[in-house]
Order: sequence, then C-alpha cells, then structure tokens
Amino acid sequence: MGEEPKFSLVKPTLDTLFHIDFSWWQQSDREWRIYLRNLLCGEHQESFAGIGEDEKIDWVDPETAEVHQVEGVQHILLSHCAQQEEFIGEHTSLVEAIFRTFIKNGNSPLTVADLATKLNRPAAPLLRLLSGARVYRGIRPTPS
Repeated sequence: MGEEPKFSLVKPTLDTLFHIDFSWWQQSDREWRIYLRNLLCGEHQESFAGIGEDEKIDWVDPETAEVHQVEGVQHILLSHCAQQEEFIGEHTSLVEAIFRTFIKNGNSPLTVADLATKLNRPAAPLLRLLSGARVYRGIRPTPS
C-alpha cells in the first residue's frame, strides 16, 4: 500500500495552496464516480453511459510527454466538460463552486486568495470553510 501524504498541522492561511485530494475522496465516498459522471456535460454523459466504472484511458502529459493511465470520466471532465461556460453557475453552492473551480483549473493547486478572485467572493469565508475540521469533497491543503 502507498503511504498517505503528510499534511501540515499549521492552520491554513490565504496563501496556503489547496487542491482536490482524489485519493482521500475515493476512500471517503463510495459514490465518487457517480458524482463525477453527473458533472459531465450532456454529450459526454451519453458517451460514457456504457463504459464501466473502472475504465481507464491513456493520457499523455502535455508538458512531459509521459503516458499515464487515468480514469476516463475524470479526464474528460477536466479536459472538456469543466471548460464549458455553464459549468459554474451563479446559483451554484459555495462548496460546489470551489470544487468545480478546482476541476475547471485542472486541479492545479490554488490559494484561498486565488479562489476568492476566481469566484468573485470574499476570501475570509472561503478560508474558514476550507480550514475547518471537516473536509469538503476532498479539498485539502496541498502536501508540502
């Protein structure tokens, strides 16, 4: 078994980097694949309807040219569906908007200040939400 990433016990600040820890999410929510499928755009919900839950595809990293096996649903969500204008709506809940912002950003680490700018929201409530004891949708500080 792989080792769990180590996380700092230091209280996060506006400059702490966060990301979606998919391994945490997969361990904590048995329905994570269904949740991701529901985020797909209409076109891809249809095309993924007959694909198995564990279906992997080969993905070539555009920076390193390395080939990685990735979840097909996760890949199409990050590379296509999340890039659609309607992916984050004005009535999207705060936790959902934060999660979708990470998806739209390719799950690249973002600070709370970055999230506040992207969501056009004040940073303090975002920091309180993300630095509490509860982990929402696997959004955690990026291990250092």
